[in-house]
Amino acid sequence: MTPLGEYLARKSVNKSMVARRTGLSKPRISELSLNPTAKLRADELVLIAKAIDADPCEMLVKLYGHLELTGD
Repeated sequence: MTPLGEYLARKSVNKSMVARRTGLSKPRISELSLNPTAKLRADELVLIAKAIDADPCEMLVKLYGHLELTGD
């Protein structure tokens, strides 16, 4: 499961409802939730956040706040 999938599961979000509200397909929501190589686009994150009544910036930090810069 991806960080997005875990986030949605913790919030008990219905993925069909997210697909319906965002216009994203059910297979795309599933791919973003289950496939670790799937890349979540910024526009998708904002739509998903709006659909579940979450702050997109807060979601971004929860999903990707662990990332660190490399090198100098």
